[in-house]
Amino acid sequence: MAHVPGTAPRGGVECDYLVLSGSLPIGVPDDFYARVQEAVRERGIEIILDSSGESLRCALEKGGLLLVKPSRRELEQVAGRELKTVSQIAAAAHEMVTKGQASLVAVTLGAEGAMLAQRSGVLHMPAMPVTARSTVGAGDSFLGAMTMALAELRDPVEAFRFGMAAGTAAVLNQGTALARPADVERILATMAVPTPVAGIGATAS
Repeated sequence: MAHVPGTAPRGGVECDYLVLSGSLPIGVPDDFYARVQEAVRERGIEIILDSSGESLRCALEKGGLLLVKPSRRELEQVAGRELKTVSQIAAAAHEMVTKGQASLVAVTLGAEGAMLAQRSGVLHMPAMPVTARSTVGAGDSFLGAMTMALAELRDPVEAFRFGMAAGTAAVLNQGTALARPADVERILATMAVPTPVAGIGATAS
């Protein structure tokens, strides 16, 4: 995104935020994302991760991520156990934060909404009641919008709500069409405030 003030590009474009997203191609080592984290850490670049399996696990072990966005299944893979309840999902996400693996963990839950874990606690946002025409690109829209909001220095909870609005707006469109800005703003204006998950950390701010 924006160039880091006071720094000069070193063999490429400098940025404030770097999004690492997707499955790794065959032949690329599982710790590739972790190696990228190590390479950019000294530049003060914030890392946002959306991956799965061993590449996700390796990156979490390296730690220091700003934001990680696992699905429920991906979170279960990392936790090594089935997560059946809201409290179990929240506890597993919050554990990532307390271990220093990520400052923010946004867990997407499909029709059950999403959760945001930060050090102060975990928030749950139910899914908006809309007619879904396609789920293609919903996760990417969520992550892109939340990343943009964080880059604009919005509060993490507001960034989370913005991501939820964009993900919801994406499912209104058929095929591969992405979220429309007007839909995002309309949904955001009517969206409820996320509620804290009881018993996990302190009440989230």
